[in-house]
Amino acid sequence: MEHEARQRFEDWWILRGEEAGRLARIPAMQAAYNPGLWSTFFAAEVGASAALTGLIFVAVSINLGQIVGQKLLVARAAKALATLAGALLTATLCLVPAQAISVLGTELTVCGGMLWVAATGSHRAASRENPYLTVRQKVLQSVLTQFSAIPFPAAGLSLLFGWGGGLYWVVAGTVFAFAAALMDGWVLLIEILR
Repeated sequence: MEHEARQRFEDWWILRGEEAGRLARIPAMQAAYNPGLWSTFFAAEVGASAALTGLIFVAVSINLGQIVGQKLLVARAAKALATLAGALLTATLCLVPAQAISVLGTELTVCGGMLWVAATGSHRAASRENPYLTVRQKVLQSVLTQFSAIPFPAAGLSLLFGWGGGLYWVVAGTVFAFAAALMDGWVLLIEILR
């Protein structure tokens, strides 16, 4: 009996930051559909994605002559900026207070869809007929590009339908977006000089 009560407590009660130490009755998985519980995460992601976007701008400005001279590198810079801008915009939209879940879901679906189109198009332009990339590198970049774009509209659709992971998709998308952008930043800043 005591074990059941304890398990129920662990499964159904979570600590809510905005109520400063009080417990609120929310099913554990419903946290995935409550952006208010994620405000610290989204604030951190806004800062991190803005900083990484600045890194890409610095890399492009330092090597502007070489980048502009090769359309493959212009496309790679565009992909990195689109990916980070998508993560930044997603986190910003999730920070809007008292926004209806249906509105947030629609915003994430539309913005995520636009991010996917931009990132996929830029990736294709950067990797197709690129003599500097091996097949393995092309596959890795393709996977990172898709994994950094698809989770954002998936989060939006999940919020709209109320199942499927909700805002946890944003975590996956952000991690892959940062990984893809860091790889692109490395190429634009360091590898370009080889």
